[in-house]
Amino acid sequence: MSTVRARQRAKERPLVVTALLSALGYALVIGAFAGAVPIFPDIGRETVDLLSHAIAVVNTLATASLVLGWYWIRQGEVRKHRAAMLSAFVLILLFLMLYLPKVGGGGEKHFVGPETVRLAYLIMLAIHIVLSAVSVPVVIYAVVLGLTHSPRELRETPHARVGRIAAGTWILSLVLGVVTYVMLNHVYDATFVPS
Repeated sequence: MSTVRARQRAKERPLVVTALLSALGYALVIGAFAGAVPIFPDIGRETVDLLSHAIAVVNTLATASLVLGWYWIRQGEVRKHRAAMLSAFVLILLFLMLYLPKVGGGGEKHFVGPETVRLAYLIMLAIHIVLSAVSVPVVIYAVVLGLTHSPRELRETPHARVGRIAAGTWILSLVLGVVTYVMLNHVYDATFVPS
């Protein structure tokens, strides 16, 4: 099938494409956590730490891209908006390429700190995880619409409404992810639990 035909099919059925890509993403993440996707090499704490730092940088850059994209669309700069949002999406794919081996082949770090701070950390982490999971199909839907429609055609789709929801939840999730990263890796201590 040519890319023109594939793009046309995605344009005609964006919800189907969104559902398929979302299911694939969920399967990869859940499979990595459950150890059901045994494609990741065993890595030690040093590599897990390195990947954690790289993930924080990627998430910070993705947040900046999203904020710029939001700003530029409000200024009517559609091309800059599109570039920023696609950059954020590519950065999230890079995040997955770093995150899955970290969890699937390395392990996790558990927060060690005062109980009240630990509670705040866990609440922020829970909100981050829930928003990350919930935003996947919304983000993918906005991206599919953006990639398959011209700016004029997008006015006839729910792209703007969905995009606001996607960007808002995504930004909050990323910010909370970076805050919990800083708490876990730079402010308080952590214990390492191998996969």
